Amino acid sequence: MEARKKRALVMMVVVMGLLVGQSAASFKDCYAKCFIFCMIEPTQTLCSCSTHCLKDCIFPESQNDLREDQKDNANFCKLGCAVSICSSISSRGKPNGDKMDDCVGSCSKTCTKSRSLP
Repeated sequence: MEARKKRALVMMVVVMGLLVGQSAASFKDCYAKCFIFCMIEPTQTLCSCSTHCLKDCIFPESQNDLREDQKDNANFCKLGCAVSICSSISSRGKPNGDKMDDCVGSCSKTCTKSRSLP
């Protein structure tokens, strides 16, 4: 039990070190931070952390105060694409923020293209 607490403390210090000096949170930064904090919780699984963090980083808190019909439908498309295609990229010890960012970005392109078709 003591080793688990030390490991969690070390992870917190590493995460805090990564976050110092980052003012603008990109998807990659949001996902990596969310995933690491989620995986520290002993009850969370790899799949639930991926899904939770994809949702939180695709739909940032600033959109929570919008009415449901005002939210951009492309984000729902992007979330579905990301959960089905990108969620397996992260592993327990490595969130792979760069690869997740690229994968979710490709979902953005797909969803934008789908919306512009007649």
